[in-house]
Amino acid sequence: MSERNVLGGDLQGCSVEPLTGWFRDGSCRSGPDDVGRHTICAVMTAEFLAHQQSIGNDLTTPRPEFRFPGLSPGDRWCVTAINWLRAHQDGAAAPVVLSATSERTLQLVPLEVLRQHAVDVPDDLRDLGG
Repeated sequence: MSERNVLGGDLQGCSVEPLTGWFRDGSCRSGPDDVGRHTICAVMTAEFLAHQQSIGNDLTTPRPEFRFPGLSPGDRWCVTAINWLRAHQDGAAAPVVLSATSERTLQLVPLEVLRQHAVDVPDDLRDLGG
């Protein structure tokens, strides 16, 4: 059985360039050893990266020993729900790809909060109305 996203559908991939995820499989799946819950597919912004640096979470410096390339604005990455929520509370949340964000996130972050930062675009633009 596949993991679900916060919208109740199949969890979509977040990024393969750079390759993200707790399991480095491109998806924001999580496992029992992932205490930080790397479950939110976020689009990096300069503001979010600076905020993370300010709380001791350096996402810009490469760490090859963890297969971490270092991130730049525009990159998609599976970030921890706790740190993303802290950024939201501090006014520096990164945009979120809901279809690629694991439903496990909802244990810490309400869907309404995630929707405030959603950047998903439906495959069929007619779904946008108008």
